[in-house]
Amino acid sequence: MAAPSVRWIWLALAVLAADRVSKFAIERLTAEGFRRPLVPNFADLVHNVNAGIAFGLFSESASKWISFLLVLSSAAVILLLGWLLFAGHAGRVESQAGIALIAGGAAGNLLDRLLHGGVTDFLELRAGNFRWPAFNLADSAITIGAALIIFELLSGESHARRARS
Repeated sequence: MAAPSVRWIWLALAVLAADRVSKFAIERLTAEGFRRPLVPNFADLVHNVNAGIAFGLFSESASKWISFLLVLSSAAVILLLGWLLFAGHAGRVESQAGIALIAGGAAGNLLDRLLHGGVTDFLELRAGNFRWPAFNLADSAITIGAALIIFELLSGESHARRARS
């Protein structure tokens, strides 16, 4: 039987593969700047490339240092998360799944930066005049992973009390 942490590596690899397939489809089937409503006034399929970080921060920077730091910090985070899983320091199952989702999403966005110099985003949500910046499957995995970790942190005390009872 494989070590328990190995299943989480498979989850991270599945996120990476699904992210790459979805971005490949957008990159091959649409031109940058593409926009088509999926659900009118709520969700649009788009094709954007974000050279910066979340929400396009630093995307206008021409500095190669920003790009280098983004690649370096992404790689460091992926290595740290992998170590947490393999070393058994990932907490309960919620955090283990969360760490795997974050690692897979970070790896997907890192691969995009290495291949294209920026991250391909393809889904944009809106409500009325509010428009959420475009994102991708990797971003979704990172968000869900963070939510799982926060859930475990917030529910940890009640679980500890139940375990003592």
